[in-house]
Amino acid sequence: MRCFLVVVLLALPVPVLAAAPAPLCPGTAGFARAVQAAGQAAAARGDRDNLVPNLAACLAHPDPEIRDALAYTTLATWLRADAVSPAVRAGLMQTLLGDLAPEHPDPAGFQAPFAALVLAEVARTDRVAAWLSDEQRETLVSAAANYLSGVRDYRGFTDGEGWRHGVAHGADFVMQLVLNPALDAAARRRLLGAVASQVAPNGAPPYVHTESERLARPVLLALGLDSFDQESWTAWLDGVAAPAPMASWDEAWKNEAGLARRHNLRAFLLALHSGISSQENLSGYRPAVEAALRASQ
Repeated sequence: MRCFLVVVLLALPVPVLAAAPAPLCPGTAGFARAVQAAGQAAAARGDRDNLVPNLAACLAHPDPEIRDALAYTTLATWLRADAVSPAVRAGLMQTLLGDLAPEHPDPAGFQAPFAALVLAEVARTDRVAAWLSDEQRETLVSAAANYLSGVRDYRGFTDGEGWRHGVAHGADFVMQLVLNPALDAAARRRLLGAVASQVAPNGAPPYVHTESERLARPVLLALGLDSFDQESWTAWLDGVAAPAPMASWDEAWKNEAGLARRHNLRAFLLALHSGISSQENLSGYRPAVEAALRASQ
């Protein structure tokens, strides 16, 4: 009889524990009021912690007032004020890294760029007061480099929809990591390689949404941190300014794609030139930039 009972019990279906539902973005006036209340000085940290997953979910919302003005602005403010508990901050980082993954569905094109922008703020917290392990920091470096170099949606601002701004947001993510003193030269070079890939890529429209200036910022900061000697700087800049697959920049005048690339390269070089010229300690890097500007005239 006991054997029969055992057989019967084993044959019964085993209940499967359902995964916790993914946080949702309420996107309501009541939610906005709760966020505002949690941001007050007298509010408990737990009130903010409880809202962070929902705010992260709002980074993909189609309404720019919810996505940008509420979710991103709130998360950035709280992270900069160290107003979120370490465990929740670490969980936020993991969520955003998942949102940034290329296999993650993002048909509207908002989620990945805003995940990158908030990850820039997460990376900043580690730069200000180190809390990540070397492995976690390497994960951020890989994510930033892979995201920026992989951007193919070049929409910046769209009337009625707001910002996507993948290139600029990716550059901001890279910038915060470049500034981190815990990174070595190899990690910085990998990040700057991602920057180089988006300076004047084939297929990109003319950058008119500050992309070139945002790409120049991490490079200028890396120069200030002595990340290049003259030889490596010239080699890096030569790679950025190469006209290939065109034989020379003279060919750029013959088609729209070439003109867009020329525009983007020169906007980047001019931003570099301006930044270098404003800092006496960077003056030695200026001749290579001026040579690249002459070559792309």
